[in-house]
Amino acid sequence: MTVRQLLNQASDVVLLEEQRTESGHTLAIATLNFEKTLNSLSLPMIELLAPQLARWNERDDVVAVLLRGAGERAFCAGGDIQALYRGMTRNHAAGKLIDDYPERFFEAEYRLDYTIHCLKKPVLCFGHGVVMGGGLGLFSAAQYRIVTDRSRIAMPEVTIGLFPDAGASWILKGLSSAYGVWLGMTGTHMTAADALHIGLATHTIPAAGWVTLTDGLAKMAWRADVTDAQRIDECIAACGRPALSESALAAHRSVLESAIPALPSTLAETVGRLTDLTGRDEWLDRGLATLHSGCPTSVGIVAEQLRRVPGMALADCFRMELSLATHCARNLDFAEGVRALIIDKDNSPAWRHGTLANLSHDYVLAHFEGLWKKHPLADLGEH
Repeated sequence: MTVRQLLNQASDVVLLEEQRTESGHTLAIATLNFEKTLNSLSLPMIELLAPQLARWNERDDVVAVLLRGAGERAFCAGGDIQALYRGMTRNHAAGKLIDDYPERFFEAEYRLDYTIHCLKKPVLCFGHGVVMGGGLGLFSAAQYRIVTDRSRIAMPEVTIGLFPDAGASWILKGLSSAYGVWLGMTGTHMTAADALHIGLATHTIPAAGWVTLTDGLAKMAWRADVTDAQRIDECIAACGRPALSESALAAHRSVLESAIPALPSTLAETVGRLTDLTGRDEWLDRGLATLHSGCPTSVGIVAEQLRRVPGMALADCFRMELSLATHCARNLDFAEGVRALIIDKDNSPAWRHGTLANLSHDYVLAHFEGLWKKHPLADLGEH
């Protein structure tokens, strides 16, 4: 029987554990521990997790890092939106920067995501339940991206005046134009089958399979070399594969690729081609309703993201996203979207441009402009 040791307090927002394997190695386990907010990622969480990952990364005995969320409802539902909202509204009311929480949060979050992408150790992320926004950033950075029959995954930022961030640019880069446009602009929720179909997820196990997985990994004959990959795959497979519903993305692939065979040259053309799909079926209509009720600026940002990411390295994506996020935090739409959907819940955001037809392309491009003499993420290396 292997021994598991808790490295910090059980009340901490991230639980840090180590489990000794039968082969004499160590499994590092980090659990996002704030069920009340569906484990939404906060700056205190990042400040616990980031330095510990760095320590684990340098230890020869640590053979893998496991990430999960507490409870059964979510891995991580996104960033701590309420804390971001408080900081943004204070700054807007003052007409200047008096609360730097939003900007500190985004920089720390993107550094953490980049770190996970680049860890020398294999990272296994258990994407059970809700995996969205900042949670998707953590999940997508892992080498082994495990979903279950209860996973619900999305990039829903257009609904609150943000944009697909936390490394979502890297996800979009790897998708076809049709899927990138659809998922980024409509915030469509994905099932495990959808995530597997587009390569966002790598494996699936039953929702109750976490204990089986960790027990199997603890009993594995680790060698701390490249041969571990096959044994990890076998360990995951031994957990069983749940019955999954058909992928809606796969079912709609031909219609989406017919509408968007390549990225259109203008936002108006992109939106027009998608709008032409109205009335085909309920799934498409739900996505289109979100597109047209979402923040026009966010939709415009997604179109420009998709134009820029093909030539970008991973570090460049995070640098671009930090510029975008900082502009969004300083402008009003992001705070207004959070107010309408999360704080007051009146679902009636007053977007700056009202509709996509009123959106200025120059205004969108201004979000991509640098804000600093030296970019805060200038030190990120290439990957």
